[in-house]
Amino acid sequence: MFLNPTAKKAVTFALLALTGTGVLAQANANRIINIQGAPRGDLRNGPVTFTGNPVRAKVSTLTITASEARLAAPQGQTIVGSQGKRNSRFSGDVRIQRGRLAAQGSELVYSEATGQGVLRGNARASFVPENRGETVQIKAESMSLDVDSNVSTSKGSVVLRQGNQSAAASQLVFDEDRELGVLTGSPRLRQEASGNQKELLMTGQEVRALTGSKTIYVKGNVKLIQGSITTTGNALFYDDNKNVAYVVGNAVSRDSKSGSTVRAPASGALEQRTDLARVRTLSSGYNIPTSQFKLRGE
Repeated sequence: MFLNPTAKKAVTFALLALTGTGVLAQANANRIINIQGAPRGDLRNGPVTFTGNPVRAKVSTLTITASEARLAAPQGQTIVGSQGKRNSRFSGDVRIQRGRLAAQGSELVYSEATGQGVLRGNARASFVPENRGETVQIKAESMSLDVDSNVSTSKGSVVLRQGNQSAAASQLVFDEDRELGVLTGSPRLRQEASGNQKELLMTGQEVRALTGSKTIYVKGNVKLIQGSITTTGNALFYDDNKNVAYVVGNAVSRDSKSGSTVRAPASGALEQRTDLARVRTLSSGYNIPTSQFKLRGE
């Protein structure tokens, strides 16, 4: 059987990979990347460049396609001998799939040492909730995907959208298993007006959103603005399906149109019906289900 030069290189690279099974056993196998494409370059010491239509790669639960990929070993080490320490760079219409998450950008840099793949260049992702509800859309300057967990961290001009809700922040940590997004860095959440319900605006030091149930937890100098009503406090829980918000901790609501003010008792809370633009006190208080909004490890 005769092979053309490209096929010979591919077979050679496959044989080199097979000789590294002992190294693979010592490294974190889930972080080892497998790239499929036509290789060229120094197959022993690297870097190795892969081309294809498209190039395909697999690492843990991530599936990657791109126009080109480059695999490099640390200086002084071989491609096979440095498994678990190598870096790879994907360029040209990079697409990533992991379960119900699909991401896209112009460049992906992946490190086997950290298990982190950083997507840049108009980085964007879509996520379909388990209940097949409204798709979550994420845009950012960069998006880091962790192969050890189904968690991504987006940074820089982050925008998260789902249905008639949109949020902006400096950073978003999104847990795909819990369908939970945590926004920090001057987070601001807006819900568009719908029917008789006026537009909602929520701000605080941190915004946590369960995208499956469409419930929101805001903490730290929270503010809820709806029309002429501004409600403030230490923390806020909002249930979009029930059109109700609860504000606790020094909760005060002021209506600039009527001039009225509603204050919660020291141990109480304020309930705001967002569909009716009505605020009332709850003397017995309200316990925000904060445990539902915890990231893994918290």
